[in-house]
Amino acid sequence: MSIVPSLGVVYAPSTQSSLPHLTVDQLEGLGINFIRICWVDWTNVTRCRIASLSFFLKLAKSDRPGITMAQVLLGQAYLASAPGFSASGEFVYVPDFSTLRLCSFAPGHASVLGWFQNKDLSPGLDNKLTLDCCLCPRTILRNVLEQASRLGVELLVGFENEFTLLKSTRPVEAVGTHLYASPTATYPGRVETKVLEEIANGIVADGIELQVYHAEGAAGQYEIVTGPLPPLEAADALIHTRQIIHNIAAKHNIHATFAPRVFKDQPGSSTHFHLSLHSANNQKVPNQLSPLEEHFLASLLNHLPSITGITLPTTASYERMVDGIWSGGTYISWGTENRESPVRLTNLATPNTRRFELRFIDGTANPHLSLAAIISAGLAGVREKTKLVIKDCPGPPSAAEMSEEERQALGITKRMALTWEEARSNLDKSRLLRDNLGDEFITKFLLVNKLLVEQMNVYKDDESATLTRLVELF
Repeated sequence: MSIVPSLGVVYAPSTQSSLPHLTVDQLEGLGINFIRICWVDWTNVTRCRIASLSFFLKLAKSDRPGITMAQVLLGQAYLASAPGFSASGEFVYVPDFSTLRLCSFAPGHASVLGWFQNKDLSPGLDNKLTLDCCLCPRTILRNVLEQASRLGVELLVGFENEFTLLKSTRPVEAVGTHLYASPTATYPGRVETKVLEEIANGIVADGIELQVYHAEGAAGQYEIVTGPLPPLEAADALIHTRQIIHNIAAKHNIHATFAPRVFKDQPGSSTHFHLSLHSANNQKVPNQLSPLEEHFLASLLNHLPSITGITLPTTASYERMVDGIWSGGTYISWGTENRESPVRLTNLATPNTRRFELRFIDGTANPHLSLAAIISAGLAGVREKTKLVIKDCPGPPSAAEMSEEERQALGITKRMALTWEEARSNLDKSRLLRDNLGDEFITKFLLVNKLLVEQMNVYKDDESATLTRLVELF
């Protein structure tokens, strides 16, 4: 029997174990004058405080490096604060020096992410005293990954960054029109060509693997694909990639937006996660899922209705996640090479490059929280050996095009949340996500999320103003 060669570049956890980064000792020699101490809040807004190099070096040498900030910063949407957040209380934000990297888009600047901590010891999820803050997105993901480690599971995650370049936000107007992957989208002399090349060069210069970039189908829409990394490092790299995209576009008086669907008569923008599973105890073979992959996928699909409360967190998300526009569709299903399923399995025949493409995430979602929700759901299936009852739906037809009897034959019996309100309700009732991400976090996240959508839709009777508010935030 002939064997199909592995398709594409082979990545493994042993070769993708870390992301290149600067050290504190290198900063002065590289001409760095300022450090952007960055964090991403629950509304997926990247924020930063810019420290002088001299202060940052002193901070790094202190007994407990960290800056203090009001706890309300995790409870804000625009300039409003959610219930339960007030002027009282402070967090310590501790730089994670393994995330220190050059900002090629801002000469003389570097950036660093960190961990939210409590000022004093307090009970954690396991009731043991800790400085760790149970509301920190990176800490929540790290805790979930510790569960994966105990199960002997390693993961790699890569991203497709879809975004739209606008020459105006008031009114919203794209830089131009083009066909999918058309060379006309990158003709010499076009401002978007300059923007894209600078973005690509910046990603490479800042130590992130750039795979490809190309024009997408909507006006002004493009995609940048970056290579796989372990989940925490992958989410960190995604945040930095988005900063490169936003900043380089702004340099050319262009606005980059990751809004889910800018133009209602055109394709939307997603942030597809490409996730592969690895374990020394789980041998993969061609043309069939391994037990690890089956159990993970089964539980992920079971919990998808509640996961989207985090991965599709705005009303705008549900203007993209509909049937028939290659967004992943609304029926809970998976399919080999089927882009009308929320989960696409790709490279089934070649185990070394086999992975799941998760199509139910967009650019309004915090990547650390999204990965935490997805991975915790999948790991529950690994622990419980959940049986995969939904059969492969490679299409055509897609699940939406099938009859009820055809869907039943494949075990496709449920739909994803069709509205923001439904997704929130499912998340609120999810015992699994509350147990793994934290009761306090889920409760407070829902309050902030409600405030965010209220603030996004303050001009609900003015569609143009609402769209402007969306694209300017994301």
